[in-house]
Amino acid sequence: MKRFKILAGTTLLILLYIAAFTYINKQREDLIDIEKSALILSSEQIKINKEKELRYLQNKEELYKRIRLYFEKEIKSGGIVGAGISIVKGDSIILSDGFGKRDIHKEERVNGETVFRLGSLSKGFTGILTADLKEEGKLNWNDKITDYLPDFHFGDDENTSHIKLAHILSHTSGTAYHSFTNLVEAGLPITTIAKRFNAIKPISEPGQVYSYQNAMFSLSQEVIKKTTGNEITMALKNRFFKPLGMSTVSMDHKALLSYNNVALPHTKGTKGWRSLPLTNKYYNAVSAGGINASSLDMAKWMRFLLGHNPEVMRKNAIGEVFKPFIELKGHRKYYQRWPGHVKSAYGFGWRIHEFKDHETNESTTMWHHGGSVNNYRNEIAVYPKSDLGICVLLNGNSKLARNVIPDLHDIVKKVYSLSLTKKEVKLDGYAALQATE
Repeated sequence: MKRFKILAGTTLLILLYIAAFTYINKQREDLIDIEKSALILSSEQIKINKEKELRYLQNKEELYKRIRLYFEKEIKSGGIVGAGISIVKGDSIILSDGFGKRDIHKEERVNGETVFRLGSLSKGFTGILTADLKEEGKLNWNDKITDYLPDFHFGDDENTSHIKLAHILSHTSGTAYHSFTNLVEAGLPITTIAKRFNAIKPISEPGQVYSYQNAMFSLSQEVIKKTTGNEITMALKNRFFKPLGMSTVSMDHKALLSYNNVALPHTKGTKGWRSLPLTNKYYNAVSAGGINASSLDMAKWMRFLLGHNPEVMRKNAIGEVFKPFIELKGHRKYYQRWPGHVKSAYGFGWRIHEFKDHETNESTTMWHHGGSVNNYRNEIAVYPKSDLGICVLLNGNSKLARNVIPDLHDIVKKVYSLSLTKKEVKLDGYAALQATE
């Protein structure tokens, strides 16, 4: 009996050993199969990534070629002197370059780091800055202007008490068109101008009528100063320009004059273009028109607006300035005549347009603004749905500005086969564009 138990135990051990050996071999075979599959997948992924990279580079080269031809044609015809162009798709700066001359009388060419005056594109920076402060709980869209500027008075006491931050950022304070723009251009401090609004009669109750402003809009920088304890210039630098690496930005006349790579403003007469001096106007009203920047920095700015720098500001917080606050009625403005235009509104420092493609019936939203100062003429357009941004900076008040945005948007769509997607691959620190045929 004892011998039987020993024999049975030995047999069991042998069987267990055989089972364990079989299991281990099976696991090893499975692991080898997994490793083989991984190698195959890795090889396929490398191939796919190479194809994506090749397509990205081909599309980028084709886009540059078409845009270069577009602007060279305009330069040759005398339509423009120089232009700084930036195009962003997702996390990728697809194009940031320049065409033409910085000065019609000299040979220096515009490039991606050539600085232009932005004019009213500055309003978009101010809107985003106030949204950032709101995100931190430091102010609110419904804050009364008199809480920050006790000497401000517009209309009777009741009317004055109803004017809020949202109204001055959306041009709906009830002030007549371009009220006191002459005082801004004369260089008066905004605090001084704020005290003079009691001389103007309101054209409507606050929030009812859109009427474009520079002086009233500039009160926002005094609100920002009271909120942060710093001038708007410091707030913009610390919150956006430094974190985003926007190294060519300036907000004063002296800094602009000291920068070597500047596109001079131009005016066109019967004998063609001639350059103009850089004026000192609007640096007292940075919030409305006093920022200078290059196309490279505008590319970084658009990439940020599309939500690709959440460490600087959350996408949802950015989106608050793009909520329509007041409808822009009529069809006379140049942007209201763009193909497929349906309607327009103004948010906080930005216009919001809706378009519909007549062929595909697809709706598109565009965040947009134009800017003119010192004979510069600029346009910026951001398409959130297709994760796309286009900015054009011109050193002359050219008619091209009226249609350059839809023209370039059409070129982008053609290059990327009319099917821009949000799929990305990382290349050189940026995300490369993947387009589907």
